[in-house]
Amino acid sequence: MQRVIIIGAGGHAQVVADILLRAAEHGGRAVPIGYLDDNPAQHGLKLLGLLVFGAVSQCASLPHDAVIVAVGRNDLRRHLYKQLVANGEQLITAVHPSAIIAPDSTVGPGTVICAGAIINPGASIGENVILNTAASVDHHNAIGAHVHLAPGVRLGGNVRIGEGCLVGIGAIVMPQRSVGAWSVVGAGSLVHRDLPASVTVVGVPARIISEHANGEPAP
Repeated sequence: MQRVIIIGAGGHAQVVADILLRAAEHGGRAVPIGYLDDNPAQHGLKLLGLLVFGAVSQCASLPHDAVIVAVGRNDLRRHLYKQLVANGEQLITAVHPSAIIAPDSTVGPGTVICAGAIINPGASIGENVILNTAASVDHHNAIGAHVHLAPGVRLGGNVRIGEGCLVGIGAIVMPQRSVGAWSVVGAGSLVHRDLPASVTVVGVPARIISEHANGEPAP
């Protein structure tokens, strides 16, 4: 058994806990033992039967074998991930038993693959990525680190999604298109042309409505 601490205790963290619990029912070795969260209001709560032990700073003092970051906000998730790696923590992946993953695809450490997600042949998924419920990554996609593909996202073949991007619920990216690092694609949008880094787009077809300073997503 691999004892896993979940970093975060919000709604997404509970989804990650459920993924690990369902995977354990199907023979997975990683078993969640509790959460750490910097929100004091969460401390001492039990969520899906697992205790919120305390703040993230307590991680080193708790017996465990691995961690996974379960925070939806991409820049914060990246910060926590890098901090944990620097501290020598082992980052695991969480894969729901109903996900479909092509054998020749690659998935980076710390990535969460939710129920019904699909990764097709030749795809590369970076570290610390969220493939949310029923998100579909088609053949030979390259998904950068710290990306969040929201529920129901559809990516055509040979798509490139840069580091830290958020692709919103139900959005579509057409085949052979790229989305630059830290860009945000609004829910239900259709990306039919390449997008630069650090922009927010919405609509069908998607149009740029704002730009972000310093390569970071808008608050």
